[in-house]
Parts: sequence; C-alpha cells; structure tokens
Amino acid sequence: MPNPSPPRAAALTATALLLLAALAGCGDDGGSADEDLSAQKLSWKDCPEPSESEGGGDAPSPLPDGGTWQCATLKAPLDWDKPKGDTIGLALIRARTSGAEDRRIGSLLFNFGGPGGSGVTTLPAFGKDYDELRTRYDLVSFDPRGVGRSAGVKCEDSEQLDEYFQQDATPDDEAEQRTLLNSTKNFNKACEKNSGKLLPHVRTTDAARDMDLMRQVLGDDELHYFGISYGTELGGVYAHLFPEKVGRAVFDAVVDPTQNSEQGSLGQAKGFQLALDNFAEDCASKAEECPLGDSAQDVKDRIATLLKELDGKPIPGIFPRQLTQTAATSGIAQSLYSKEFWEYLTEGLQQAYDGDGKVLMLLSDSMNGRNQDGEYSNISAANVSINCADDKPRYTAADVTAKLPEFRRASPVFGDYLAWGMVGCTDWAVAGDADHPDVNAPGSAPILVVGNTGDPATPYEGARKMVDALGKGVGVELTYKGQGHGAYDSGNKCVRGAVNGYLLNGKVPRTGTVCS
Repeated sequence: MPNPSPPRAAALTATALLLLAALAGCGDDGGSADEDLSAQKLSWKDCPEPSESEGGGDAPSPLPDGGTWQCATLKAPLDWDKPKGDTIGLALIRARTSGAEDRRIGSLLFNFGGPGGSGVTTLPAFGKDYDELRTRYDLVSFDPRGVGRSAGVKCEDSEQLDEYFQQDATPDDEAEQRTLLNSTKNFNKACEKNSGKLLPHVRTTDAARDMDLMRQVLGDDELHYFGISYGTELGGVYAHLFPEKVGRAVFDAVVDPTQNSEQGSLGQAKGFQLALDNFAEDCASKAEECPLGDSAQDVKDRIATLLKELDGKPIPGIFPRQLTQTAATSGIAQSLYSKEFWEYLTEGLQQAYDGDGKVLMLLSDSMNGRNQDGEYSNISAANVSINCADDKPRYTAADVTAKLPEFRRASPVFGDYLAWGMVGCTDWAVAGDADHPDVNAPGSAPILVVGNTGDPATPYEGARKMVDALGKGVGVELTYKGQGHGAYDSGNKCVRGAVNGYLLNGKVPRTGTVCS
C-alpha cells in the first residue's frame, strides 16, 4: 500500500494542480545504448496533452511572449551500473529564455518534489512564478524515472485504487490491522507484477545521475538547479555525487537528510499538527465569528470529533464513494500545504459537519492524484516505489504499535495516520538503499537553502540539518517566517529577491538572513 500520508515531502506545486481545477509528451521506453548518451541530440517539439499517468489535462498554454512549451525525450540507461545496456526514455519540458542570448546563463532545471510529481505538468502550470528567472535561463523540468511518461511505475488500476483509498488506514484492532497489511501486500505485489524490471532502478541516486546526463545533453558545464521539497533531497544527492558540477542551486522546503523514514514521518506529524494549530488560531482570531468553533482549541476538538465519528460512520462524499476517516484526514492534510487552501478547509469542514463530504473528498483526491473523471496519475505508485527503493528500514505492525504513543503525542489528528504509513514498504520486492541520503558535498558551489517556519510537510528544522550535512562553506541558510509548504511560491518579496539575486546575478545572501 502506498504510504497513506502525504507523499514524502511533496511539493505544493505538484499536489495543487487537480485541487485548483476542481475547487475554483514526452517519453517512451525501450532500446539499448549503442551510442554515447551524453552526445545525443534532443528533438524538441510542441508539448502534447499530459498523459493519464501525468495527471491528464490540457496541453500547456502559450508563453506570454507567444512562444510554446517544448517537450523532448532523453534516453538514459535503465541501470546506471550497465550504461551500455537497456535504456528508458525520460520526459523533458522547457521554455526557452525570454531574454537576449548574450545574457543567457544556461538551463535551470526544476524538480518539484513528491517523490512522484510530474515536472512536465507542474512547470507550465506554475511557470508565471518563474518569469523573472526565464530572463536569463531556459526553464527545464522533467518526469523523473518511474514518474509519468518516464517509464512510469504501474501498480493497481483506478478501480482498485478507489477501493484502496477508501480503506481504514488507521486500524483500531487486530482484524483491521490484518486488512491493512493484506492491502499493503496486494498493492506491492501489483507493483512487482506490472513494473518489476524498473523497481530496482528508481532510487534517488539514479535520478541524480539522470540529471547529470541532462546537464551534458543540454550543453551546460554546470547544473543550475531549483529543487523544492523532495527536490531538495534529490539536489543534495546530486551535489554529493557531482560536487564539482554544481552551479547556482536553490533548495526550498527542505528535507532533513539526517532522518530515517520513521523520524521523517514523526517530523511530519509534528509539522502538520503545527500547521493545523496555526489554521485554528487564524480562524479564532478573525474579527468575525469563526464558523468552526469559539476558540482555537474548540476548532481542533471539533475536527477530532468529526474524524472519530467518521471512523464508525462515513458520510456521503463524491458518489458513489463515501468520506471515510482516512479520506478526511488526507483531505485536511492537503489543505495545509498552503495558507491559500485554508478557505477550502473551512468550507469542507462546515459541510462535513452538516453531513456532506464532497469538498474534503476533493482535497483527498488531489492528494492521491485522482482526476475528476476517476482516473489516477501514477504519483502514488511512483511515490511508494521511490521511497521503498531509497529507504532501508522495514517496519512491522508491532513496530508501529510500539511507536503510536509517541506519534499521538506529536499529533492527535495525524499521529496514527502517519505512523501506520510506515508499513508501506514492509513487503516491497526491492531492498532499500540506506537509512538516509548522503548529501555531503565538499567543494560544491554555494547552495541557497530556504526553510519556512510554518512548513507542514518539511519542517523548518530540516533546513539547518541540510546546511550542516552539505558541509562547511556549501549551504547558505535563509529563513522565511510564513505558512505553507515552501517559500518562493508564497510570493514573499524578500525571499524572491534573495533567490533571484543568486540565480540571476550570483549574489549569495548572507547566511542566516530572515524574511517575514
């Protein structure tokens, strides 16, 4: 079963696409490497509509200057230990620089997180946020291996996933535990059956090697990089493997690279609880009456009561599905990725208290990659495949039961939900790589590391841990005192100025800079 928690360090931009639409081409597999892959020439063409595995939707809109988003396929080794063996196609997208050619720095490569998010759909959807960066860079993103059109991992089909996400992911007794563990095993077997050849080769280290191949094929001597959420872990691994190739790099919404999967889940429990506390305080502080309670504690108590009631008696959601406790919890978590989503959480809770679960279910669907037509992207399949290939620990039901008190202290709302998510890799076909990623990068150019004090998915403390792990003289820390997942896309002028100043002009901000 995929982790019922939010995809590890999922970027807001990677999870918001379906939500904003509901509430308000590029790859192929196969072949072998008969040539030097670093010398391959990309065939850029206007992008098609996103594939079902990328989330579906319309082809990217024209750029403000009348240009078009272009897509291409990069050929990469399936197994980097056998670079002359079988290959896979990696889907890329780009927007050529809007500035003068003599001021062009190179390509700026984005990864928006997940793991499992499609960069081919995310970059054009939020491209306006990066207009200023485009004055000196070609903006480039990609579907990492195992994601979307880049040999996307396949597990269960959409009908099976509907049933799968309806189940109780926070079991209360041994019978419910057996049901959850059997569902986990069935999901993982489906991944092995449908994508077994790929599963050993979707580790973050593989994706980092893919990025260095992209750098070479794009014609850059150094990799200029913007990593968000899990993209910071990927960027850190790249810097460890290729420190001398790091150009101007920014990490935003930073993963703590020193934590194992249990520690990361516990950190998320604390982070999402903090965000929920902030939401409740915000509601209670408004001049007009808070529609969810008389005080912040009242708001949280009513949410806890709702979830307890849903555990025994779900309410109508989006027909024919019902809003279960698990779906409501994931919907609440999704809404905490951005302060802009708090209004949807307020609306969804109000409706749920009246017996209508549609809005919370829309939020949950967005978290899980479900389109309004009932089809799923492969974000859940890719997320569990990459996490399980990366993370060495394997947890049993007994391990989770022993840890539940600590998780519940961290978060009365999200504790059980995130603790039971740790069994997602228990029956995985491929051994995990390590306890945590190695990001030590002596000799790398400076990397700007941006942490947000109110971040639910990648708690603020991870930014300092990343700076320390990168090594002396590499990480440059910048703090944003804000809400939501990430800082740059908040629109904060101080953050934008610091990041743009570094990427566009090479001006490294003073470490310890604070933006509010």
